[in-house]
Amino acid sequence: MDIARHIALIDELCFRPFPAGHGHHLVVLSGSHGLRGGDPAERAATAGQYEKERDAVDALLAGRWGESEILGLQTVLLRTERAGEIAEPWAELSARARVAYVRQARGTGRWVALAVADRDAADEVQLLAAVTEEAPP
Repeated sequence: MDIARHIALIDELCFRPFPAGHGHHLVVLSGSHGLRGGDPAERAATAGQYEKERDAVDALLAGRWGESEILGLQTVLLRTERAGEIAEPWAELSARARVAYVRQARGTGRWVALAVADRDAADEVQLLAAVTEEAPP
């Protein structure tokens, strides 16, 4: 767990231009190796570790930009499946994670989201950060 490295990357993404054709950055802060389709108990333990890491990053960002809002991604996922109207990175986050800790990065016009991607047992468990100009749905 390298919280200082995570914060530095999020800071950088708040000012880095977005890739062509994308209005967001989505990065893996931490990721498991070999847990695809693996032992559910080991996946749960890793997800718990990444939740603690997310909370530590969130606490440092709260001191700078205020408290985050917890966005339940299940309703976003349902809306995406029905109408396909949800913008990125919110649609992808909803497919991969259950909740996102979201806040606006003051002075940047961008939103920052932290999420633990563990929804699909066929994927690795990951701690994700998204930075976008698109407000949460």
